[in-house]
Amino acid sequence: MNTETGAAAPVLILAIETSCDETSVAVVKDGCEVLANIISSQIETHRAFGGVVPEVASRKHVEVITLVIEEAMTAAGVQPDELTAIAVTQGPGLVGALLVGVVAPRAWRWPGASR
Repeated sequence: MNTETGAAAPVLILAIETSCDETSVAVVKDGCEVLANIISSQIETHRAFGGVVPEVASRKHVEVITLVIEEAMTAAGVQPDELTAIAVTQGPGLVGALLVGVVAPRAWRWPGASR
């Protein structure tokens, strides 16, 4: 609740997608307004192999996930303590790539998070 206006605080969701060869993080307000959507593509990396190599895709996600989360939060103008929830792709997809998306927010030091 906004103490100045009495209005309900917006629902802010950090959405993480790592099911295959692109790392994508979005910040969504009230379920319908995309405040930011940052995508890190691996197309050039996999082009040399003629297709997606699962182990390479997973390693690339690990390399960029923190930066992509930070870029999305900055672009949206949202602080971690303002987030209502975090959503991640749990499947279908490449197991290693999905694991990066699930583990990254758990490893992040969120304000108010208990360890």
